[in-house]
Amino acid sequence: MAHKLAFSEKVGYALGDLAANFVFQFMITLQVTFYVDVFGLPPDKAAFMFLVIGIAVAFINPIMGVIADRTVTKWGKFRPWLIWTALPFGIIGVLTFTTPEISPAAKLIYAWVTYALLRTIYTVNNVPYASINAVMTDDPDERNSAAQYRQIAANSAGFIVASLVVPLINIFAHGSKDPADLARGYQYTMGILMLVAMVMFVICFLSTKERILPDPKQKSSLSQDLGDLFRNRPWAILFLVTLFYFAALCIRGNAMLPYCKLFQGDENLFSWMNGFGLASLIIGVACSNAISVRIGKRLLFLISMVLTGVFTLGLIVIPVHSNYVVIGTEVLRQFSFGISGPVLWSMMGDVADFGEWKTGRRASGIITSAVVFALWIGLTLGQAAVGGLFSAYGYVAKATTQTPEAIHGVVLTGGLYAGVCFLIAAALLLIYPLNRAENKKIADELIARRQARQA
Repeated sequence: MAHKLAFSEKVGYALGDLAANFVFQFMITLQVTFYVDVFGLPPDKAAFMFLVIGIAVAFINPIMGVIADRTVTKWGKFRPWLIWTALPFGIIGVLTFTTPEISPAAKLIYAWVTYALLRTIYTVNNVPYASINAVMTDDPDERNSAAQYRQIAANSAGFIVASLVVPLINIFAHGSKDPADLARGYQYTMGILMLVAMVMFVICFLSTKERILPDPKQKSSLSQDLGDLFRNRPWAILFLVTLFYFAALCIRGNAMLPYCKLFQGDENLFSWMNGFGLASLIIGVACSNAISVRIGKRLLFLISMVLTGVFTLGLIVIPVHSNYVVIGTEVLRQFSFGISGPVLWSMMGDVADFGEWKTGRRASGIITSAVVFALWIGLTLGQAAVGGLFSAYGYVAKATTQTPEAIHGVVLTGGLYAGVCFLIAAALLLIYPLNRAENKKIADELIARRQARQA
């Protein structure tokens, strides 16, 4: 019989993503603004750094998946990594958003080193964390329910970062717009968030349990794991969906603060827009599992991406000084996005089930890490795209005013380019083969196999 998860375990599991998303949400909403307008990197240099480090560190994801699959402790394969990485995660998070008073050349080196360390420690922490979902339960619906809790927590972090962090930065900067004062605001704000995050990683470790174990007779073989992975068609499609999904998310997120400040003429709109939008997103996430058990994950994800893409494209036709229209559109866009929020993460477990069902071998870590690899490639391309597009349209670092062409480029970046990426993700889901009936059949057969092994 499939294992049902307790409410406390779902909440404890979710806290791990709440913690990690303090950094993740910074990266998809404020990182370009920090490096360009506060740290002082030209947009093209920031874009180059995002691209090179992002692609290089992304390859650590499958390596980390292999390591996690082969980790053996009395606490399991994946949970111990939450404890081992908690303190380094917090320290590196603060250092990355610190602006030292050193020469421009030294600052550039500092930015590269700390950003590379941040991306690395995030991967070492997050790949095992994401893999826990696939081994907590063998019930696909319970897996989606746990992912729903996780997504609510992640988006609560998004709410905190998007709605409260900018005012908190300004408080620590004493209301000054001087880059030196803002730098202090970023550092102190991240310090608070990282202290909370470290505590949450410990709670997540203590609250969860790994129950789905590979066949004891299964031999570790990296070449066979990789061969199984590349023959797993659902994984290949989910990989591409994830790439475009997070590229779109990052492009949109990093363009919105400049959009509010330069096009709509109101920096505070960023907090209002995200406050209402993310509240709507959390409602969407809360509705996700109820819809998913009726129409299936694939169809829900497809509908979500189409609607999200359409509302994202709407940004390019909203006229200037239309704050209420911006907020209303964002509420609709975020709700549409939110209903698919947990689905991606639970689909990783479904893909692992498919691999085990097809080959008789389970490698949750490498499958999850390979999808997370696509996530980071998407984020990397998204960050590089924002820096590159801003530079191409003539955006000038630290400038208090920008040319009309640069402002138009900001609008197109957040609306057109991000919207097209969401719609590409939707198109890819048309050929994803695992529907609700197929997931249920695979789960039932795997439960029967495990019971037979124990008999």
